[in-house]
Amino acid sequence: MKTRTIAITSAAILAVLIGAPVLFGKMTSGPDDMFAQCRASAVSGGASTIGGPFELVRDDGVTVTDADVFTKPTLLYFGYTFCPDVCPLDNMRNADALRLLDERGYDAQAAFISIDPERDTVEVVNEFSDLFHENMIGLTGSLEQVKAASLAYKTYFKKQDGDPEYYLVDHSTFAYLVFPEIGFVEFFKREDEAAEVADRTACFIDAWNEGA
Repeated sequence: MKTRTIAITSAAILAVLIGAPVLFGKMTSGPDDMFAQCRASAVSGGASTIGGPFELVRDDGVTVTDADVFTKPTLLYFGYTFCPDVCPLDNMRNADALRLLDERGYDAQAAFISIDPERDTVEVVNEFSDLFHENMIGLTGSLEQVKAASLAYKTYFKKQDGDPEYYLVDHSTFAYLVFPEIGFVEFFKREDEAAEVADRTACFIDAWNEGA
């Protein structure tokens, strides 16, 4: 798979690759869904099928759990720092969305989980996340820890064969909106621009605050 094809990985292909019955589609919601007015997408089986506990190493060297990470509404992305184009663009989009939310007075953050722990040390993910936004958390860990987090969020990644130092990693490219205690509530695709991500995230935060 060429690097640029990563950017157009479809949800249907993703579901096949990871062997999980997860399909992303148009909005569906029940009468008790506090976020019904905000949803532009849905997951087969419901939002509860995405997300779960994990343990990773934060960019300050501290081992943390998902509860430590998701202390506020968070835009979560799985990628790697050596990624030549997709990851920088997606993380900049997430950072730009955060800046728009900051301007409107919303308290949110972003998190970047590396799917290349072999090269992405604590120091590397710290430098990478700081490039984009002061409220972006960089996370890495052992390969087993990263695989567990990836499995929880139904993401896909695979190291390409080739140069042992300058290899590429195929991976899915969704960004996830995750709330404290609630967990995953929405996903964003690559074509979603920063303003749309900010608008939809603000809608979810408003609904969350009203339901609190």
